[in-house]
Order: sequence, then C-alpha cells, then structure tokens
Amino acid sequence: MTSASATPAGAAQPALAVQDLTKRFGATLAVDSIGFEVAAGTTAGLLGGNGAGKTTTISILLGLLLPTSGRVRVLGEDMLRHRHRVLPRMNFSSPYVDLPHRLTVRENLMVYGRLYGVRQLGLRIEELAEALDVGQLLGRQTGKLSAGQKTRVALAKALLNRPDLLLLDEPTASLDPDTADWIRTYLERYRAETGATILLASHNMPEVERMCSQVLMMRRGRIVDRGTPAELLDRYGRASLEQVFLDIARAPYPAPVREDADADP
Repeated sequence: MTSASATPAGAAQPALAVQDLTKRFGATLAVDSIGFEVAAGTTAGLLGGNGAGKTTTISILLGLLLPTSGRVRVLGEDMLRHRHRVLPRMNFSSPYVDLPHRLTVRENLMVYGRLYGVRQLGLRIEELAEALDVGQLLGRQTGKLSAGQKTRVALAKALLNRPDLLLLDEPTASLDPDTADWIRTYLERYRAETGATILLASHNMPEVERMCSQVLMMRRGRIVDRGTPAELLDRYGRASLEQVFLDIARAPYPAPVREDADADP
C-alpha cells in the first residue's frame, strides 16, 4: 500500500496530498492505492501510458469522480467534504475536452468567467487573449477552430480565475514547436509570479524534463517510481526521460514500487 508521507512539523502544507487513493469501475481497478504529495508552488509531472490511471486520478482531484477509498486534500481542504471551498481556486485544461462548439471563443470565456466569479472579466479576457495570442479568435465559433487554436483557448479558459492549482492534460498538444515553447515559458512565468502549483500530465518528455521538479510514474493504476527528472535519469542510467518512460512501460509487470525518491535501493 502506497501512501503520502506526513508533512513535517513547521513545513509548508502541500498543495496536493493523496493518501491510499483507490478507484474501481466494477471489476476494473483503475487506481490502486496510490499516494503522493505535491509541494505548493512547484510543477509535478504525472506520467504513464494509456490506461495507466492518470485521467482517473485527475478527475478525482477535480471532484468529478468519487474515489472508492482513500483521502485527497487539495490546497489544505478535504476534497470529499469541502470541495466547494477549493474549486474556485482550481482550474483544468485539456485539448481533449471540448468547449461548446456553437459559442464564440469570447462567449465561452464569458460563461466560464462568470461561473468562477472573475472580476473585471472583460479585461481579464483581453489580457489572456493577448498573452496566448487568441485575440483574433474571440469572435469565431469555437467548433471551427483548428486543434492548436483550441488548445490555446482551453488554456485561456483554465487561467481565467488565476488558479492556485492548475491541472494540465497535454497543454501543448497540437501546437507547433515555437508556439509550444512560448506556452511553456508563459506557464513557468505564471507559476513563478503567482506561486501557483501545476500538475502536468504529458507524453512530451522534454516538456516534463523542462517544467517539472517532481515526476510520478504510473503503470496499471499504481505509482511505480518517482523522483526528480535528474534522479530518474540517474537511477535508470538513461540520457532522456523518454528512455526511462520506455523502460518502465516495457518492464515485466508488476514493476517495483518506490515509496519515495529517497528510498534505499
């Protein structure tokens, strides 16, 4: 059984604290007693192949799914008991979750901004439109955008309420290398300037190496390894995180579970 380590006395409270989290869908065990913490103001990567349990985990963190068992604390609040306290301080982006197609980009941002109670909403939309280069898209129907344009609009939606916790699923999918690079730079600057915490699910390993100070490797619903990118590269004797990913994905199952990055070999 894997559980999050206790926070030392006097230490800053983690932005995310997951303990013995399990989710079953009938006979399918999607998430198997995982535990982890993400320090406030950091970016953590949640990695794994298709079906590893990443999306289910993120859905539980967002309060969209109820866990079968376990505990989830988000920004200091018990997500099962007090999610109404924390949801206004969170947001989520995924290019695979569509915004209403018939609404224009501006209309979509207005709707979501009002749901989050964003003050001076028109000004905030203009700020994000300039920062994410979507100003020319504001009057277009969202369903008529290209995949890359939808990705940038989804990020604008996720940043409307200036979230303290930002959950990102493939935030640069469908973007050309130049656009993806400045999006990463924008997100890094946003985290540095606001103290926000980011949980990043991505299959782009150079992106994870660049942005994340902690990486959680999932396989078949379990966290099978964790550590900084440098620690994982050293542990597996590899030159890139993509090679580490392949080693874990192709290892005979079950892979050994590491309780934390400082565990004895």
